[in-house]
Amino acid sequence: MGDSGQFRSKLELDDARVTLAVDEVTRLVAAVFENLGCAPAIAREVAEHLADSNLCGMESHGLMRTLQYAEQFESGYLRADAEPEIRVNDAGATLVDGHGGIGIPAMRLAVEEGCRLAGEQGVSAVAIVDVGHTGRLGAFTEWAAWRGFLSICFGGGGREKWRQVAPHGGRRALLPTNPYSIAVPGGERGPVMLDFATSKIAGGWIYAARSAGARLPDGVLMDPDGNITRDPEDYFRGGAILPAGEHKGYALALAAEIVAEAMLGPTTTEGGWLLLTLDTTRYREPTALARVAEEILAELRDCPPAPGFERVEIPGEREREHRQRTRDDGIALPRKTWEQIKRLSERLADPRRQ
Repeated sequence: MGDSGQFRSKLELDDARVTLAVDEVTRLVAAVFENLGCAPAIAREVAEHLADSNLCGMESHGLMRTLQYAEQFESGYLRADAEPEIRVNDAGATLVDGHGGIGIPAMRLAVEEGCRLAGEQGVSAVAIVDVGHTGRLGAFTEWAAWRGFLSICFGGGGREKWRQVAPHGGRRALLPTNPYSIAVPGGERGPVMLDFATSKIAGGWIYAARSAGARLPDGVLMDPDGNITRDPEDYFRGGAILPAGEHKGYALALAAEIVAEAMLGPTTTEGGWLLLTLDTTRYREPTALARVAEEILAELRDCPPAPGFERVEIPGEREREHRQRTRDDGIALPRKTWEQIKRLSERLADPRRQ
């Protein structure tokens, strides 16, 4: 990862970054979504989620997505006026229906309902359907873990619209990035949280690189002829992202696609998700769980680092540490990306547009 001061990113930039106050950029982005037709509460929720993703070092799911979401709202791909709701189908399954809107408030509603149901009955399953992009999954599973729940969330089903990743052994993009997130209560420093695409890089990093005029890390992308490339434009020319862990990432992506499309389908908007939530207090008292978890985590942190590494890290702690380091300093956005967001904001606020 490259560093810009205290900021970590996968992008290799030739241009500078601009540092922005969190409240300032959040207000501007929320206004963008309101001007596109989102309810004020949803506009603010989405803007805060994107800003927090940047603070956590997850630029691929951060404020750069403002440009993507705006394009999707204006094209009609997403409904700006949609609000998610909970429903139970004829077979008794709980679903959150996003009604074709942005997926961030739908996923938040799902994790709240999943925790409520798991608190009552020990375990719950909630499907999330007819939604657009759901943002950074780890933000939702971690929220549940702070409250004593183990949560597992994964999804897919968007292969017809989002052919991004080649299957292991292939060179044509056939599957979405189909991410997984798992979070469980941890030790003294908070939950252990995994959040990963089943591809070598999240699709958002490619859009972030294109927006910023940056290069991608080596070994994550191939051009239409199957040659490894660092140029994000090769992806848009028909290239493909490589699966993470070769056959392992491919298998995980395929399992998520089958669940989302064959089990939850038919797929509408962007895809479907399954959220599984378990009340950990049904198995062990919280302080005992935290004590044993901390023993495990402390031993791993104390492991001598291998050559090329500074230390052994615990999944989830990097994001929280990054947020703590950068919150007061602000959000460092690539200059080109920030200029695009500002131009979008000015265009949408122009009274002649009404």
